[in-house]
Amino acid sequence: MKKYVFLLFLFALSAVSTSVAQHRADPQGLQDPGSFTFIMMGDPQNYVKYSFNQPLYELTTVWAKDHVDRLNIKAVLIMGDNVNRNEWFPSKNKKTGDQSSRQMWEWTSHCLKRLDNVVPYVVSSGNHDYGYTRGDEPFTHYPEYITFERNSKNMECVVAAFPNKQGNVSLENAAYEFSDSAWGKLLVINMEWAPRDEVLAWAQKLCESNAYKNHKVIVQTHSYLRGGKKPQRTTMVGTSYQISPANQGQEMWDKLISTCPNIRLVLCGHAGKEGEVYTDNASYRTDKNADGKKVHQMMFNNQYIGGGGYGNGGDGWVRILEFMPDGKTIKVRTYSPLFGISPVTKQFAHRTGETDRFDIVIKDWNQ
Repeated sequence: MKKYVFLLFLFALSAVSTSVAQHRADPQGLQDPGSFTFIMMGDPQNYVKYSFNQPLYELTTVWAKDHVDRLNIKAVLIMGDNVNRNEWFPSKNKKTGDQSSRQMWEWTSHCLKRLDNVVPYVVSSGNHDYGYTRGDEPFTHYPEYITFERNSKNMECVVAAFPNKQGNVSLENAAYEFSDSAWGKLLVINMEWAPRDEVLAWAQKLCESNAYKNHKVIVQTHSYLRGGKKPQRTTMVGTSYQISPANQGQEMWDKLISTCPNIRLVLCGHAGKEGEVYTDNASYRTDKNADGKKVHQMMFNNQYIGGGGYGNGGDGWVRILEFMPDGKTIKVRTYSPLFGISPVTKQFAHRTGETDRFDIVIKDWNQ
């Protein structure tokens, strides 16, 4: 009898807990219960450079944590420029931000803490994460804040790493392994801002190795593709960046991506333009590699949406990449937890333009 009363008490307590749970105005779910997702986030630099914007970045990582089960999230992918200045102090010129470099790095670390020990995250290093202003020098505070051991979920899936521009092993260059019953083994290779030739060679060796040659490979890096309806790949040729040796999009395509048959998806941020023209800040293209297979390339960088470079940092937009249980289709949708948090604004939380919501179909990844 006592056992029955105790069980009845637990049931009642559970019912009360459920009844008082916070209501979600616009909870996101899978289109197919057999799917899994990667969450793609653009450059957070304009979130972190102003103290007023910083909660918006945290909102996106809290939202991802809240949806780990709802969306069966395997990892959160962040496209780099984690700060606006790697080595900086606040000055009278408030356009560069009211936060010091230390404050920006600490806030980025704070936002990632929401995901620690909950879900893996793959964080690209952007040009603003290096040097004094925009990536002309090789030093960075990245490995001081984004470490191997801080997230146990990362420790479960990181399978390889390569030294950064200063010769230190760091997650700036790292490979993450995931698996799924429909998709098999996947390898996400994250590469530093403007990766050196030796980084590209390391990535190629991974792709061709016996351990990973049958994996489906996704390359993630900061600068690869420009915005616009007819996006071009970025290149070091003709740029004013002083860092060397270095490669950007076109060089990466020529030296690595087009030559590895199991690389079929490339993700990046970096590019974008001032103003509210969304298609300038997101793009997608396909090209055939050396084996005649389509390589899907996607750029997403929302930092100029929401008032431009000195606005709110990006309106909270994220990309939900849903890997369907057919093992070949990725459904891309663009969503804002900022607008979705309220019944009054949730009608604005979904972008449905041609560069916002579309399908990627990869029929023969390893064939």
